[in-house]
Amino acid sequence: MNWAAFTSVFLVATFKFLFSPFAGIPLGLDFMTTFLAAVSGASLSSFLFYYGADLFMELSRRKKLKKISESLEKGILVEQNKKFTWTNKTTLKLKRIFGKIGLCFIAPSLLSIPIGSIIVAKFYGREKDTFLWVFIGIILSGLITTSLAYFVFSE
Repeated sequence: MNWAAFTSVFLVATFKFLFSPFAGIPLGLDFMTTFLAAVSGASLSSFLFYYGADLFMELSRRKKLKKISESLEKGILVEQNKKFTWTNKTTLKLKRIFGKIGLCFIAPSLLSIPIGSIIVAKFYGREKDTFLWVFIGIILSGLITTSLAYFVFSE
C-alpha cells in the first residue's frame, strides 16, 4: 500500500471531506483504500471537534471578552457584530428543515468537518446518539463521494 497517498487523502479528509476521495484517483489508490482513508480522517477530525466544541466555543467567548475589555480600557468603542448573519440564518433553516438527523448528515459533509461538527455539537451535543448519526453520515457521504469519484473520473 502507498502510505504517503493514504496519508494525503486522510489529511485532506480531516478538513474538507467532500473533496478528499477525488484525490485518491491521481494518487493511485483503489476504491476501498480511498474510502477508508477519507472516512477515517473525517471520523477522527469529527470526533475531536465534536467533543472539543465546548472548549472551542469557550475559548472564542474569552477571546471576544478580552478584546472588548482591552478596547474599553483604551477608550475605543467596540462595534458589535451582527448576531444573526446569513450563515446563522442558513444554519437554522437547515436545522428546521432537516432536523437532527439531517443536520448530522449534512453539516460535516457540506460545510467542513470542523465547522460542521461544532455546529452539530452546539445544537445537539447533549443528546447521546448525536455523534453516532454524524459518524453514519460520514460513512454514507464517503461512500457516495468515493463512488462518484471512481465511477465518473476513473479510466
